[in-house]
Amino acid sequence: MAGKVYLTGAGPGDIELLTIKALRVIKKADVIIYDKLANPDILKEAKSECSFIYVGKENKHHIMPQDEINEIIYQSALKYKHVVRLKGGDPFVFGRGGEEGIYLREKEIEFEFIPGISSAIAVPGYAGIPVTHRGIASSFRVVTAHKSSDKTKSQLSFEDYKNDDTIIFLMGLHQLEKISTKLIEIGKPKNHPIAVISRGTTKDEEVVVGELENIYELAKDLKTPVLIITGEVVNLRKKLNWIKKS
Repeated sequence: MAGKVYLTGAGPGDIELLTIKALRVIKKADVIIYDKLANPDILKEAKSECSFIYVGKENKHHIMPQDEINEIIYQSALKYKHVVRLKGGDPFVFGRGGEEGIYLREKEIEFEFIPGISSAIAVPGYAGIPVTHRGIASSFRVVTAHKSSDKTKSQLSFEDYKNDDTIIFLMGLHQLEKISTKLIEIGKPKNHPIAVISRGTTKDEEVVVGELENIYELAKDLKTPVLIITGEVVNLRKKLNWIKKS
């Protein structure tokens, strides 16, 4: 009888943001199939006899294609009773967890989805930037700025962003210059506030705040992963930056 797969979100970086439910399935896992996690210390919570399979992807270097990852998860379910597919952030927020779930359903493998706290809201929050705020921003858009290998799906539709209060770009450091230029082209002011957050929610977090016209020069040398957030909410960091820097 095939085992069960848990499509599990690891959260954005701070290990204490891992959910209780995710921790429970990690502790009982027979095998953990993991990406380049925001916090690798999560793996230390597994039992001593647990097996580990790394299928991570890093910028410009894919360890293996998604279809091979799908097959590894499936084959693991045929071999093990409890399979944890562990992904940084939330599996359904640009994490391809949906594709993995569909593949498992087609193979008649039982699976469960365990949400993770998305970096889209947690990383700005740790930097003192709320994604919404009464009287300033009543909505936010989350965009993946990572270029897809599928050329038909890699174009950012900047014209659609004209009226957005807050825009959050994930995986976008190498698109930063394009992002800031295009936002100005569609009518955002040159001095529109923007922040780039590197390694958010971790002890190595770095935050650079600027304006659309100068953010590229200010933030281009930050280390990945980064999150980019633009909108008037960025100015609230002056009052809401709650983490004391030594």
